[in-house]
Amino acid sequence: MNGPLRQRPFQLLLAGRTINALGNAFAPIALAFAVLDLTGSATDLGFVVGARTVVNVVFLLFGGVLADRLPKNLLMVGSSLAAAITQGTVAALVLTHNATIPLLIVLAALNGMVGALALPASASILPQTVPAEIRQQANGISRVFLNSAAVLGAPAAGIVVAAVGPGWGIVVDAATFVISAFCFAGLGLAIAAGAAKPVNAEMVVEEAAGGLAGTAVPVLESAEPSPKRPNVFVDLRTGWSEFRSRTWLWVVVAGFCVANMAWGGSLFVLGPVIADDTFGRRAWGFVLAAQTVGMIIGALIAMRLRLERLLYFGVACCTLMALPIYVLGLYPNLWVLIAGALIAGLGLEQFGVAWETTMQEHIPADKLARVYSYDMVGSFVAIPIGEMAIGPISHVVGTEATLVGAGILVTGAFLAQLSSRDVRTLPHKLPEPENAPVKESVP
Repeated sequence: MNGPLRQRPFQLLLAGRTINALGNAFAPIALAFAVLDLTGSATDLGFVVGARTVVNVVFLLFGGVLADRLPKNLLMVGSSLAAAITQGTVAALVLTHNATIPLLIVLAALNGMVGALALPASASILPQTVPAEIRQQANGISRVFLNSAAVLGAPAAGIVVAAVGPGWGIVVDAATFVISAFCFAGLGLAIAAGAAKPVNAEMVVEEAAGGLAGTAVPVLESAEPSPKRPNVFVDLRTGWSEFRSRTWLWVVVAGFCVANMAWGGSLFVLGPVIADDTFGRRAWGFVLAAQTVGMIIGALIAMRLRLERLLYFGVACCTLMALPIYVLGLYPNLWVLIAGALIAGLGLEQFGVAWETTMQEHIPADKLARVYSYDMVGSFVAIPIGEMAIGPISHVVGTEATLVGAGILVTGAFLAQLSSRDVRTLPHKLPEPENAPVKESVP
């Protein structure tokens, strides 16, 4: 069997997403310190990063509907080009010293909107690029590459921001969006070439039945005219029905809603503030890189796991995410923080691969993007609350108490998920070994 890296569509998807991840590693670091240079206020920083998340969440559901209606790669191309424009404008404002907090909030919101319209497409297109039997491996490889790009990008961003200023870090992010747009354009051609190949009868039957076994053939993006789709709100209701009918799905999403609220405020608002006051901007990039190194190690482990309760294991490992938050609050020593971030990344990635594989295995392919959009909305909706509230809260009760409280919220959120029987018992379909004997049917 050919591995994922031998599949041309997967190569292009991997290249585009990896280049994006490299630039996006620059964005939060550069933007955070651009705001701190402008006003020095954690509250202002929370409003800028929170504005992007609010608008992103608002438009995610429509992004899921569009992804199930239109060629996914075209949404990804358009979003990449629009994001390049918004980030390029931010960079120009920062470099010319014309940036203001209201302008940065507006541009962050626009960037969140264009990102939302393509994020479900990017998440759900992978099953069209590889055969089903190597999907877990493909998810693991994809996450290794994405995290490797972040490992390179985070410390590089810290060095660039410290050396020449945050504006140039945002320039890098804008440039990577342009390059990734070309990769996603090529992805459409590669998927079309695969769709043109003849398919066997069994695969056609699987697709007609709504199964995932035939997703190696990208029928959703075929050149054949598709039947008339219902209106957008009917599509949204269908996606919601798929989402709420699976207890394991909404329980995990609800838990991540709370965990991400505490995580986002701690790492993306108070983290840069503490770094500025203690070990410095350049070192903060290495802290984020250490977390991503842990994620790479975690993905390499996760792609080889053969567990019947894959989701349960992934959620249990997520309890490690609270570790760097506790360290930030109680003992913000650089080396201890690097160690905590690395361990947290390792645990987080066990969940990441488990979640992608579980979603692709248990959700019908023609509804996957819409279910992904509900997953993303639920997981992200409270992040801006955390980002905007954590600055004022820290002024009232103190930074240490705020971070310890955030760590307790993260820990409690994952323990609550593990209390669900559906999360603990959801089965994972283990792939057949490559040397397993072929079972012949008896007439």
